[in-house]
Amino acid sequence: MQRDDESERETRVSGERAAQLEYSELQAAMLDEDKRRRKAAKIIAVLAHFLGRDAAKPGEVLSGLTVGDVGCSAGFIADELAAAGARHTLGLDIDVPGLRRASDRFGGRVGFVCADGSRLPFPDGSIDVLVFNHIYEHVVDPDAVIADMHRVLSDDGVLYLGLGNRLGVMEPHYKLPFLSYLPPAAADRYVRAFGRADHYYERFRTRPGLRRMLADFHVWDYTFPVLAAPERFAGGELFPGAAGRAAKATLERTPRPALRALLPVVPTYLWVATKTPRRPLGAPLPQPPEPVRTSR
Repeated sequence: MQRDDESERETRVSGERAAQLEYSELQAAMLDEDKRRRKAAKIIAVLAHFLGRDAAKPGEVLSGLTVGDVGCSAGFIADELAAAGARHTLGLDIDVPGLRRASDRFGGRVGFVCADGSRLPFPDGSIDVLVFNHIYEHVVDPDAVIADMHRVLSDDGVLYLGLGNRLGVMEPHYKLPFLSYLPPAAADRYVRAFGRADHYYERFRTRPGLRRMLADFHVWDYTFPVLAAPERFAGGELFPGAAGRAAKATLERTPRPALRALLPVVPTYLWVATKTPRRPLGAPLPQPPEPVRTSR
């Protein structure tokens, strides 16, 4: 897989980075059960639409499938995937305290494994659905993780991806504007100046970099479908009250070429990827999913 400039930069600095162990001990958001379960509901709704399954029957969306949550931490999303009817549900992470909490609460229906995402302990083609939600920026070598997920995914399997954009203005972990735009040394100084951390570990990529990272997959973009029809994807309005209703109406009616012009700076992309060509099977949406042109 050809590397873009960002991943080449990642290679140069990877020797200075270590795996983010015990991440749930550092980021309280990983233990916010309500928020994590809301994220899971959105993930399951997107998968239901892509697979053409009835989202009104949430306990059957993943019926008969083997599902893995890569970067599961405390296990809330994995637990929801199990509740969506998965035949087998697996949660993987290197966050030992998070895995311990997950196993204590949900080990009866989810198998939790301490494993590096670049060396998944599964046979080739053995997983039907993988979830990789806002994880890539935390790992040392995201290209290696993506490659191993490609290996373990079945030929007709599905990979759900929540991907932060380097050009999103507000950095999501430390809530500092333009933090992800900066080179590593400047970003370190920025987080220290505001007392947020000693070091800025995360490494985001731009949309072109993410497209190259997924070059071996066929990808559909659900970003605008979810924003324009949040009620169909277990979400709420972008903003409360009249502002939210107006924003939703605008997104529903805006011509797609105008929305595409915003893609370089959208803070988060929601993509569904497959190893072989597949199309979304769900009902028509105000803003339908569109294919993403991946490139080598």
